[in-house]
Amino acid sequence: MTAPLHGKTLWMAPMAGITDKPFRQLVREQGCQLAFTEMVSAKAILYNNRRTWNMLDLNGEDAVGVQLFGSEPEVMAEAARIAQQQGAQVIDINMGCPVPKIVNNGEGAALMRQPERAFAIVKAVAEAVSVPVTVKIRAGWDASSINAVSFTRGIAQAGARAVTVHGRTRAQMYSGRACWEIIARVVQAVDIPVIGNGDVWSGAAAKEMLRQTGCHGVMLARGVLGNPWLFAEAASALAGREYSPPSLRDRIFMAIRHLRMEVAYRGEKQAVLFMRKHLAWYLKGLPGASHLKRKIFAEQSADVIANLLYRYIESAE
Repeated sequence: MTAPLHGKTLWMAPMAGITDKPFRQLVREQGCQLAFTEMVSAKAILYNNRRTWNMLDLNGEDAVGVQLFGSEPEVMAEAARIAQQQGAQVIDINMGCPVPKIVNNGEGAALMRQPERAFAIVKAVAEAVSVPVTVKIRAGWDASSINAVSFTRGIAQAGARAVTVHGRTRAQMYSGRACWEIIARVVQAVDIPVIGNGDVWSGAAAKEMLRQTGCHGVMLARGVLGNPWLFAEAASALAGREYSPPSLRDRIFMAIRHLRMEVAYRGEKQAVLFMRKHLAWYLKGLPGASHLKRKIFAEQSADVIANLLYRYIESAE
């Protein structure tokens, strides 16, 4: 892998409404070696959309990439130039998002049905920036059109320096099992680094994906929700080290810290709303979590929420 990609085995997936600046800091501390922004609309960058520009706040971050989505080569190229100016060390192009509002615009996974347009986008972006350009794809559109291998060959020729392959089709969305075999076939077919993605819920799974597919790295996604320690677990598994999972106290303290970071980043009102899903993930499976969540979700004060969490630790111990 080239400079910003070299040695980066554990990647954090771009996740809408999740991978903001505070979250990227938390996973980096746990061993994430390359983190991405939420997927960013190329058009919105050019239209100077304020919320979109906030997503390009990369100040002080290391090993960070910006993921762009769009369907017009010229727009994507200009947005990539701007993202690099903002500090992006990698530009990732989203060609795997399965969400209807994205694919209905000919973006995300829809580009896997328009390979020539997809290759033109990669070529335009690669020529526009000096940082590595990567692409995130799926196995294909549906079970009858699995084209990850030929598609990856095309984007590699167009200038992609690495590809992330999610082993599901667009039709599967996030259901069923990810097919790691398709990842292995892509690895065998191309010379650029291939990052595997899909159904990595444990450190052991990350190690097994690398073994089964021969991929160069693993991108973690839903398994990290409420569990940023998954990166530490994966790093331990890959290094053959023992791993000690977080205690209840560790989980609650992380939830409180995450809440405080979001308040500093986006203001109390927005942070409290934003953190509801994260707090639910941190609390998942803990004794009395349902009752605690009801109390937390009724509050609008970050201090009150933090105190409820502190009291929960005291009562649980």
